Amino acid sequence: MRVYLPCTLPALARVAATGEVGPAPLTGYAVTPALVEWYVSGDTEELEYVALTDAARASLRMLAADRADGVPVAARRVVIAAEVPDDVVTAGADIEERSRVRIPVPVAMSKVAAVHVDDSQAVPDVEAAVAAVFAADNGDDDARFDVDGAEAHELLWYATQEIPDLLA
Repeated sequence: MRVYLPCTLPALARVAATGEVGPAPLTGYAVTPALVEWYVSGDTEELEYVALTDAARASLRMLAADRADGVPVAARRVVIAAEVPDDVVTAGADIEERSRVRIPVPVAMSKVAAVHVDDSQAVPDVEAAVAAVFAADNGDDDARFDVDGAEAHELLWYATQEIPDLLA
């Protein structure tokens, strides 16, 4: 199963150094039965895009949490796409995030298919979204507008062998 794991650039550097996404348990996003049922007209590619977008929003929350803890982190959303055995992934019942899944084990770097990262041109909109994401989660329409501004930017695709250059 393709699972999208929210991340940040510093966390991606740790993944590259340790050779695994962890520690477990991990929260990821995937095409779950609840997502398929909710988005009945979507094909697999559209459903995977929804899961990727949900993971990118979770990356915003990670950026905001790091900043709240005083961690200097670049305003770029990061999502790791990995292939995880179906029997390891547990789908949740979250009505708000139908694509959310739990993975009870670390994911080896050998299972990572690609990394998706914001282009540097998205940084101003991601900055605004990082500041607004928790208010948007609580229903603030103005904050939602800021989050939508970041989500209007497509994440760029990087092969795993490009990760060192991306982090440099």
